[in-house]
Amino acid sequence: MTLGEYIKKRNGVPSGHPQSLRNNLSRSLGAKNFSSFWHHWNPIFGYYLGKKIFKPIKRFAPSTIALMLTFIFCGLIHDIVSVVFRGKTSFLFSFWFLFMGTAVLLCNYFKQNLSNKNWPTRALTNLFFIISALCLAYYLVNFLSISFKIY
Repeated sequence: MTLGEYIKKRNGVPSGHPQSLRNNLSRSLGAKNFSSFWHHWNPIFGYYLGKKIFKPIKRFAPSTIALMLTFIFCGLIHDIVSVVFRGKTSFLFSFWFLFMGTAVLLCNYFKQNLSNKNWPTRALTNLFFIISALCLAYYLVNFLSISFKIY
């Protein structure tokens, strides 16, 4: 599947379409579970993470391990960008994505399905997972003083 086909599948419209962002937000936030949220969120980044990270790892490791390593790798990418702008890293994004990956696995394990709920309920539930994971990561980084200066 090409990137263009992937974006159209996830957003319902081609890349660059005026409704692309609206569809992305509506489909991801209104997803039936937190795992489905990630199928729609940032399709360009998701395409490359799936193709270059998840699938190669899945060749030699269980999909749960591949998923967690993909989430951690994604967090590390965000941390590297943070280093460029801040001059230090705290691994906030790595921990945040670790916790979000854990939430995806838990939602899959417990077969979370909110498809019978209205859109605002699904959106608030997905935002709850994102914000809870961020709070856990923030606590871990700031209260345990996990930070490194880059010189």
